[in-house]
Amino acid sequence: MDASVYLFEIDDVLYPKKDYILQVFYLFSNFVEYTEGKSVAKDLLAFLKEAYEHDGEEIALRRAMELFGLEAKYEENYERLRANAHLPLKLFLKEDIKALLLELFGQNKHVAILTDGNPVEQLNKLKHLDWQELSPYLTKVKIYFFRELEFRNIDPFDYIMQEYHVNRDQIYQIS
Repeated sequence: MDASVYLFEIDDVLYPKKDYILQVFYLFSNFVEYTEGKSVAKDLLAFLKEAYEHDGEEIALRRAMELFGLEAKYEENYERLRANAHLPLKLFLKEDIKALLLELFGQNKHVAILTDGNPVEQLNKLKHLDWQELSPYLTKVKIYFFRELEFRNIDPFDYIMQEYHVNRDQIYQIS
């Protein structure tokens, strides 16, 4: 707890990424069923879940599209849904991370999020997180998008060091 600034990634740090992806699969399966007019949601969801757990998201989606004979347009629909999904259930912070964040805020440490991913999707995930007793501290949390800063030819750590007026060794990254 010697650092001044603590940077957190979102996926698999604040919450298990699987919790988000499985809800997106649920929504996608129901979208396909509604669009196709065929009763496939249950089987498609079961396949996506199992394939995801064994092979990861990309392979699961590709294999599901082949197996269920889905047109290429569904991949675009999936990507759009993944970025903008209105989840049926809240995402929950990992208990150890929640405890750490409470401790950091209690010590008046700077907490920020430095995330590498689609900014729209990452913000959507944060919107669906149930912050519980951390809610009062959210106004103190800044969010930085790694890709956006790099796109602007800005080193993310240099930028954050300037924002907080600290040296690199005063920043601790949890990713």
